[in-house]
Amino acid sequence: MDLKEDLRAIISSLPDSPGIYQYFDETGTILYVGKAKNLKKRVSSYFKEHDNAKLNMLVRRIVSINYIVVRTEWDALLLENTLIKKHQPRYNVMLKDDKTYPWIIIKNEPYPRIFSTRKVIKDGSEYFGPYASVRVMQTVLEFARQLYPLRTCNLNLTEENISKKKFKRCLEYHLGNCKAPCEGLESKKEYDEAIDQMRMIIKGNISGAIRFLKTEMQKHSDNWEFEEAQLIKQRLEMLEKYQSKSAVVSPTIDNVDVFTIIDEEKRAYVNYLKVINGAIIQSHTIELNKKLEETKEELLLMGIAELRQRFGSDSPEILIPFAVEAEIPNAEILVPQKGDKKRLIEMSENNLRYYVKEKQMLESLHSPKKKVDNLLEQMKKDLRMQELPHRIECFDNSNIQGTFPVAAMTVFKNGKPSKRDYRHFNIRSVVGPDDFASMEEVIYRRYKRLQDEQQPLPQLIVIDGGKGQLSSAMNSLTQLGLEQKVNVIGIAKRLEEIYFPGDSVPLYLDKRSPTLKIIQQIRDEAHRFGITHHRKRRSAGSIQSALTKIEGIGEKTTEKLLTHFGSIERIKQAREEDIAKITGLDKAKKILESLNKKS
Repeated sequence: MDLKEDLRAIISSLPDSPGIYQYFDETGTILYVGKAKNLKKRVSSYFKEHDNAKLNMLVRRIVSINYIVVRTEWDALLLENTLIKKHQPRYNVMLKDDKTYPWIIIKNEPYPRIFSTRKVIKDGSEYFGPYASVRVMQTVLEFARQLYPLRTCNLNLTEENISKKKFKRCLEYHLGNCKAPCEGLESKKEYDEAIDQMRMIIKGNISGAIRFLKTEMQKHSDNWEFEEAQLIKQRLEMLEKYQSKSAVVSPTIDNVDVFTIIDEEKRAYVNYLKVINGAIIQSHTIELNKKLEETKEELLLMGIAELRQRFGSDSPEILIPFAVEAEIPNAEILVPQKGDKKRLIEMSENNLRYYVKEKQMLESLHSPKKKVDNLLEQMKKDLRMQELPHRIECFDNSNIQGTFPVAAMTVFKNGKPSKRDYRHFNIRSVVGPDDFASMEEVIYRRYKRLQDEQQPLPQLIVIDGGKGQLSSAMNSLTQLGLEQKVNVIGIAKRLEEIYFPGDSVPLYLDKRSPTLKIIQQIRDEAHRFGITHHRKRRSAGSIQSALTKIEGIGEKTTEKLLTHFGSIERIKQAREEDIAKITGLDKAKKILESLNKKS
C-alpha cells in the first residue's frame, strides 16, 4: 500500500511503548482512536493488505496520525475509553447507553444531604451508582433513612448560621424524620457518624455497619442508657433483615468485580457484578456497537475499563471467563475454574443471556414490521375479518348540486398510504346529485375491471357514508358475485360509526383506537383527493363553457385557443388579429365582444 511520506515518517518514529493513537482525515476530523501495548507494531499493522473492506476504507482516509505515550496498557485503555466517549469517532466501537441512570449522592456541604440524582457534577460530592433499577436505589435510600433520620432541607447549615439561630425546626423534626441540626439539637459529630454508616450501607458493607452498631449498643448498655441501646437494637434487626434479602454468594468472597461477555456479529454485551462481603450489590450490562473486526478480548477489556470507571470500582480482584493479555494496576485478574467464584461467572453469564434475550424480544416487538402486524391484527379483530387487511381501498363522492360529479379511491397498504394506486372517477351514468347511484356506478366499474384483468381484490373496502352508500356498494358487488369475497364497511361522518352490510346496528370504536384512526385517515385522504379533482374539473368545465357558449365556437376551436393563449384572461387581453389567425376575423370579433361583455 502506497503511503504518503509524512505518514511513513510518523510510523517509523513511533516508539515501542504503550499508548493511544488517533487517525485524522483531510478535514482534521478524528476517524479512529485505538490503544496499543506497542504503538509501532499496532499502527504499522493497519497499513498492510487486509480483506476487511471497512478497514481498507479507514486506511484510505487517513492523512495524519497523533499518538500519546502512557505508562501501561491499562492506562492506554482508560485514555482510549475517555477519548472515544468525547469525540465519538466514526470507526470506533460505540458504547450504547440510551438511559440516564440515577445515582445516590452524598452532597458536599455542612450536614450533608443524601438523595438521588441523574446529574453528576464535579463539586466534591460523593456519587454511588449508577443504579440500573430505580426501585433498587429507592429501596436502599428508604432503608438508610429509616435507620438514620437525616435532614432533607436545603438550608445553609454553617456553624455560624446555627449559632446565630437563623433557623427553626420544621415538621420533619416533629414527625421524627430529622433531629434538627439546624437548631443544634444534633451535633456535627453525631451527624457525621450517621453519614459514615449510611455510606457503608450504600456501598454494600452491611457487615461493617452491623459491627459498628453492636459496639455502640454495648457502650450504651454498659452506661445503663437502655433507651438508646434499644433504638440501636431496632436498627440492628432492620440491618440483619435487609442483609438476609441480599443475593449472598459466599461469605468468603469480598470486594470482587465479575465481568462476562456475549459477542455477536454487530454488537457485544458486557455484564458486571459487584460482590461485597459475599453479597451481589450491583449488576449492570452495557452494549458495544462494533465497527471494525474487534476481538472478543478487546471488547471485554473495553467493557471492564468503562464499567470500573463508571462505578468507581477499585476492587483488588477481577473475575473473567477467559484469559486476556492485560494488567490492571492494583488488581489481580483471575479465570476461576471451580467453586464459588466459578459460580459467580456462571451467574453473570446467565444475567447476560437473559438481558440479551429480553432486548432482542423488545426490539422484535417494537420493530416496524411488528408494529404493522400488531395494527393489522387489531383491525382484523375489531372489524370481524377473517384475514389481515393488507390492502384497503376507500371510496368518496364529490359534486356540487349534481354538477361535475366525481369519485375518488384511495389505497392503504400495510397501514400506509399508497399514492401511486389512488384513482379518480368521472361519473358517467348519473344525472343530478345522487350519491347512492354514483357510488353504485364507481364500485361496479372498479371491481368489474379487477375481475376482467384477473387482479387480486383488497381485503377491505371502506365506503365514506352510512347505510345508504354501503347498500349501493353492496348492490354492485352482488351483481359481480363478490359480496362474499371481500369485507366492506361504511363510516358515517356524524358520529364516526362503522356499518356492516345487513346490520342496522353500527359499531362504535374508541376514539383512541388505532383501527378507527386508520379508517379516518384513509377516509380523509379520499375526501381530499376527490375534492382536488372536482375543483380541477369544475374549473376546466367553467373555462370550456365560457367559450363554447359563443355562437360558432366549438370544442376544437376552444382547445386550439386555450393551447395557444393558455387562459381565458389572456384571450381577453389579446389583439383581434392574433385571435383571427386561429379562428378567422368574424369569430375573433365575436369572442372578444362576448368575453368583455361578460367581464
